[in-house]
Formats: sequence, C-alpha cells, structure tokens
Amino acid sequence: MTATVSNDGSKVSIERPALYIVATPIGNLADITVRALEVLAGVDLILAEDTRVSRKLCQHYGIDTKMRALHDHNERRTAGTLVSEALDSNLAIAQISDAGTPLISDPGYGLLQVALEQGLAVHPVPGACAAIVALSVSGLATDQFAFAGFLSAKSSQKRREVEALSRDRRTLIFYESPRRILNTLELLSEILGAERHVVVARELTKRFETLYRGELQEVLAEANRDVNFTKGEIVLLVAGANESNENDGSEALRVLDILRSELAVSQAVKLAAKITGANKNQLYEAANSRGDQK
Repeated sequence: MTATVSNDGSKVSIERPALYIVATPIGNLADITVRALEVLAGVDLILAEDTRVSRKLCQHYGIDTKMRALHDHNERRTAGTLVSEALDSNLAIAQISDAGTPLISDPGYGLLQVALEQGLAVHPVPGACAAIVALSVSGLATDQFAFAGFLSAKSSQKRREVEALSRDRRTLIFYESPRRILNTLELLSEILGAERHVVVARELTKRFETLYRGELQEVLAEANRDVNFTKGEIVLLVAGANESNENDGSEALRVLDILRSELAVSQAVKLAAKITGANKNQLYEAANSRGDQK
C-alpha cells in the first residue's frame, strides 16, 4: 500500500485502487486545500452529488478529471458497481459533495460501507465542514457538542426530537432549511424556553455571511425584522441545558402542583406552562404520572 502523501509534504502519491473522501469549500472556493486539489486532479474518477455544482469548482482550478453523479437516488444501486470497478480496473476514485465534507448530512454512506466490506482502501482528505465552521465562531461552548443534522420535516416527530434533546448539556448543532428555520426557532422557544441562547449562522464563508446570536426570543425578533434571515444555507446552534434549565423544570412542576390543587388539570397545565415557559406536553405527562386529577 503506497502512502497518500510524502512525509515532507511534497505532491501527493495517488494509491490505486482506493476511495478518497474529499472535503470541498462550503462557499468560498479559496478554502479548498492543496492536497484536495492534487487528489481531484490525480484520481481516475470523481463522484459528485451534483455534477453541475462540482464542475464549477473543478473548472475554476483547471481540473478535467472524469466525473459521475452519486446522490441519494442512485447510491444504493450503483455503489457495488463502482467499488467493483475500482477493484477490478485498479482505479482511484474521489467522492465529493456539493459543499463541505461528504457523508455529513450528504450522500456517501452506502458507498463507504460497500468499499469497507469489499476491502477497498479508503482515505480522508479533510477540509471544511459547515457544522464545525459555525461552532468555531458561535461563542457557544465547544468542549462538548452534538451534531443532530436535520430535524424531521414532520411536526410531531420534530417535536419529539427536540424534547429528547431538551436536557442535553452539550452545544447542539443542526442543519436547517430557510423554509423551516422560523418554525424551528418557534418550536425551540416553546420547548427549551425563550431565554435559551442560540446562534443562526447563514451563508458561511460567502458574500452575505451573517451570524445572529442571542436568546431565542431575541433571534426570533430579529428574524421577523430581517428579510434576508430566511435566505441561503443555515446552521443552527443551540446552547446546552445547564443547571438553571434543569431547576426551571423543577420549578414548573412545583407551580403545576400548586395550581392542580385549585384547578382542573388542563387549566393547571396551561397556566403552569405560561408562567414558567415549560413545555405543555411534558407538564401533561407529569400531571398524569402524579395522578389525583380533577
């Protein structure tokens, strides 16, 4: 097995057969690495999520390597053929996505699994990843974080996903579409509380790069003022739960118990949620588990 790059940092030596997972810029084309350019120019085939997008990158750097599409709709049926082709014909293949690091909320997992199962050598060529780029400038805690990808498009499932993460103490990182970001922020405010800190990073490394920082209520207010808020690629970061958040939950239960002594459960839950900002569904569950309902 040959080395991917020499120890002195000179031009890369492409291994054959092999699969290279190559990170590309998330916006600014200058953010690609020298090694990534040399690998893309030196392999026999580039697999791209959208060839129209990736050709612009390759043309910008004068790379004319043969390119094929690999995306969610064809990966399952073509992965085996591609790996077999690489092994049988001694080919070096590079996989890239439209932007950032492949497989991170992007196609490629199926291909990678087949490559590993069939014994094809796999090499990472690191570079930009929108989640890490956003975290690095967010101002939120970076010692522990959890990448949750895209929340479900189905409202009921989306609510359950947020509720499951509501007590997580790590900084939470999501990808979100411009169409759903307002709804997501409203749901987070309802479940996590309007005072939880968030960062919305929009169009990172691009001309209109913008970061909105503050409590959920503040960022939501800014979203309603700024017409550009719902445009472009978005990374959403949420501060992890802290001791104060957990105490808020205990306070909500204390308020609920007081109100239940005088009111029907439905009224008590509604008022407790309004007073403390706690989630109504969780309060209903707590009331049911306590029994003695009116």
